[in-house]
Amino acid sequence: MPKIHHLKSWPQYFRPITEGQRTHELRRNDRRFEVGDFIVLEEFDPLTQAYTGERCEVEITSMTSQSQPCAMSSEALDPAFCILSIKRVVAKERRAQGA
Repeated sequence: MPKIHHLKSWPQYFRPITEGQRTHELRRNDRRFEVGDFIVLEEFDPLTQAYTGERCEVEITSMTSQSQPCAMSSEALDPAFCILSIKRVVAKERRAQGA
């Protein structure tokens, strides 16, 4: 069953995701992310230390980490982090997939 993760996202990373220009996230791998999970990104302004109220939902489509390596991840990627390939979804799509 896919999980739903709620994460902060700074404006310089959040906006390109909402505009379809960014399709990946580098994240600390402390939430047991899996392909098929969903992330609710909540825009957070580090200057004001406040949420802006903007949200964006994405699905994890691929993942690179120490446990799911690519050619160089064991040498180049810190074991505490992972690279998530993501695609935007709308809430009704997520519900249709059972999450």
